[in-house]
Amino acid sequence: MIEGLSHITFIVRDLERMTAILTEVFDAREVYASDTEQFSLSREKFFLIGDIWIAIMEGEPLPARSYNHIAFKIDETDFDRYAERVGKLGLEMRPPRPRVEGEGRSIYFYDDDNHMFELHTGTLAERLKRYAKGLEVAS
Repeated sequence: MIEGLSHITFIVRDLERMTAILTEVFDAREVYASDTEQFSLSREKFFLIGDIWIAIMEGEPLPARSYNHIAFKIDETDFDRYAERVGKLGLEMRPPRPRVEGEGRSIYFYDDDNHMFELHTGTLAERLKRYAKGLEVAS
């Protein structure tokens, strides 16, 4: 039986650049760095974002960008603060997709290795409730 999410791994060219992104945007806490030791396929670091284990490993970046992404929940009141953090690091923000009112707002951005991240203010329950109303235009 699946108990939950174990960890998420990102392959990155530059461990230090990704460390800056994780710590400065997501308030990630670094809990491990392999440094010169290698227990896995390459040098790696582990972080905690909240209680989510994020691993980064040195390697070749994704060949292209796509809409595949990981989304982290943020509070609506923090939206502008997070957009500013992403901007300060010079990360490319993607325009938000069209949304119906009531499903939350999102900041989409790419890291230097073509991974897309989303910072989202909504919840699954809110989205399902809104979608249950159908395509009516909310004013």
